[in-house]
Amino acid sequence: MRASPSTARAINDRLALGLLQQHGPLTAAQLKTETGLSRPTVADLVERLGAAGLIEVVGESGAVRRGPNAKLYGIVAGRAHLAALDVRLGSVSVVVTDLLGATLAEDALPIGGDTGTGPAVERAAALLESAARAAGPVPLHSVGIGAPGLIDPATGELRDSTGLPAWHRGLVRELQRRLPATVLVENETNLAAVAELREGAAKGRDTFVLLWLGQGIGAAVMLDGRLRQGASGGAGEIGFLPVPGVGGLPSAVDCAGGFHSLAGSAALCELASAHGLLDLATVSEGGEEAAAVATVRAALEAGEPGEPFLKEVADRLALGSAAVASVLDPGCVLLAGAVGHAGGPALAARVEERLAAMSPLRTEVRAGSLGDGAVLRGALITARDAAQDALFAPEG
Repeated sequence: MRASPSTARAINDRLALGLLQQHGPLTAAQLKTETGLSRPTVADLVERLGAAGLIEVVGESGAVRRGPNAKLYGIVAGRAHLAALDVRLGSVSVVVTDLLGATLAEDALPIGGDTGTGPAVERAAALLESAARAAGPVPLHSVGIGAPGLIDPATGELRDSTGLPAWHRGLVRELQRRLPATVLVENETNLAAVAELREGAAKGRDTFVLLWLGQGIGAAVMLDGRLRQGASGGAGEIGFLPVPGVGGLPSAVDCAGGFHSLAGSAALCELASAHGLLDLATVSEGGEEAAAVATVRAALEAGEPGEPFLKEVADRLALGSAAVASVLDPGCVLLAGAVGHAGGPALAARVEERLAAMSPLRTEVRAGSLGDGAVLRGALITARDAAQDALFAPEG
């Protein structure tokens, strides 16, 4: 069946807008070359998208020849504002951008564990509203939220999870209630994988598993460029993976005895203490991630004296990676989160070497390149995709 004229126009419009999003401003002649459309068709779509307020003339090309084709057309970045939130156990960070990702406002706020649910929700929501006002009068179109915990694949909502603050769920509901914007929530590790795929170390590789190494342990499964959340949203809950060497088994409500007890920040601090690299008395409650990051960096800088610690860290990470590889055979494991970023390519190379000795499946190990900001970047990409899906569909 042949597409109707209106359908063909919509397809051409989306194609042109996608090229402008990917490459930046283009002339009509460049759009003709990139799309393969005829000159009259390109002229029509440029006029149509301009009338819809989606593109505008942003300058001229450097060509000697002057005329319509020398004009540079770009997406109207200020047509919509986007927001992203990174919701942690004790804090929330926010960034507001235009449609092309230019940062307009950003802020962060600690939220202590003794803060009640209602006050915590109000403070976090007010932080977003304040950043949105600082960004200018353009209303928010889409908001992406990254949070720990499981996302129900049927409803898209954050599920109740043991050990996570109640204000997380309350914040999502409150933002959906008080904002006219589309509010989307996704697991933080999954968003980190989206960011690394689109902008980071996994760019050009659409199948991989990301290990999030921080205060807790998580994984994101990316197959053929698509996140796989699992039947209940729990794909990647690798902290509960039973592993040898921890003296017990995890339970349905506690990952102690699982991979978390081997590779979480608290476990790495204990390992560093056993190697004489860290005094546990100096580590405050909740400060294990920062201590683990500092110790990994110090061990790498120390050279030979740090090798025994780094070897054991690599052994532990390879154990979880081997389990993932044996089931999914992703061909690539990405070490992300604060600890993965701190270890960098040096730790990744050690894990890859150890993994090669444990598994017959060839698996490359890379270090994530976006660090702790990967969650916020992934949330922003999610918000931008949602806005573009809605806005980049002018009527034919």
